[in-house]
Amino acid sequence: MKRQDYISWDEYFMGVAKLAGLRSKDPSTQVGACIVSDKNKILSMGYNGLPIGCSDDEFPWEREGEQLSTKYPYVTHSELNAILNYRGGSLEGAKIYVTLFPCNECAKAIIQSGIRTVIYESDKYANLAMTIASKKMFDAAGVKYLPYKPTGRKVQIDL
Repeated sequence: MKRQDYISWDEYFMGVAKLAGLRSKDPSTQVGACIVSDKNKILSMGYNGLPIGCSDDEFPWEREGEQLSTKYPYVTHSELNAILNYRGGSLEGAKIYVTLFPCNECAKAIIQSGIRTVIYESDKYANLAMTIASKKMFDAAGVKYLPYKPTGRKVQIDL
């Protein structure tokens, strides 16, 4: 008889997204993303961080202050990193698991890449214009967005 306590696909892919987010050097917000095919194959992953060649020690990580002294003009979001990391061709029909609902800029990239479903863990910025714009674009483009339903299962990985 097979084991009965294995994790579901949603738990697996959101777990991978969460694990990817732990690679982020951002001291305040770690976000991870995992892109999955319609056959439940992981296609790509990403986390929020600086572009390749930009030192994590030389660019700011502050949230407030003069714009060029904050992280915002420099950090690439997890969803965009996952899309850019994919080297296999089309993402048409794929799903993306993300730990934070996509901003409007990432929503554009998700739509343009052909991803059709977004499964998100947190929507803590739901009332901000960027998130409202994301949902408006997803609705117009026919991209489904669904909240991840946590099971409360605890998983420990000793590294």
